[in-house]
Amino acid sequence: MTFCMENLSPGDRYRILASLVTPRPIAWVTTQDSDGTLNAAPFSFFNVFGSNPPIVAFAPGNKDRHTPKDTARNIRENQEFVVHMVDEPLGQIMVDTSATLPHGQSELQNTELTTLPSQKIKVPRIAEAPVALECTEHSTLEIGANRLVIGIVHYVHVRDGLMDEKGYLQESSYFPLARMASPDWYARTRDQFEIPRPD
Repeated sequence: MTFCMENLSPGDRYRILASLVTPRPIAWVTTQDSDGTLNAAPFSFFNVFGSNPPIVAFAPGNKDRHTPKDTARNIRENQEFVVHMVDEPLGQIMVDTSATLPHGQSELQNTELTTLPSQKIKVPRIAEAPVALECTEHSTLEIGANRLVIGIVHYVHVRDGLMDEKGYLQESSYFPLARMASPDWYARTRDQFEIPRPD
């Protein structure tokens, strides 16, 4: 099969690309508006893209054709956000925070999640997440109806037991969820294997 993307609707393009380019990591992003209301939302168009400086990027869409989601609006206002990785126990609550709420209403208010202050930025982080990346906005690219937020990572908070003192991952302790086919599919990462690189 071959799909000509120019002849498809944006929704069809999304479904095809989001179903085939998998697995993808999930960015569970917290931001804060000018009134101090905390927003939390997941995004699966996300990854890490460099280490010098350390950068991540994710793509928050719009609520409708002309209204940015609260995450993008908040980053535009204060240039700060925290990206959390999601493991299996947090899967359902992460999906729950993807519900559309009125502007100014926090997705975390009806959950049992707790927050902790960040080191450098005002936006708090989710205490239960296995990994939290404190970020400031480097830039935001707008290409058509797409928005790509590029952030510089300043602090990385890691749950005790996931890494050793030198920053090497303990593979038997960290099992993030991965995003699979659109609209509702995910993958566990417990079945991992090693393929050594050549010298």
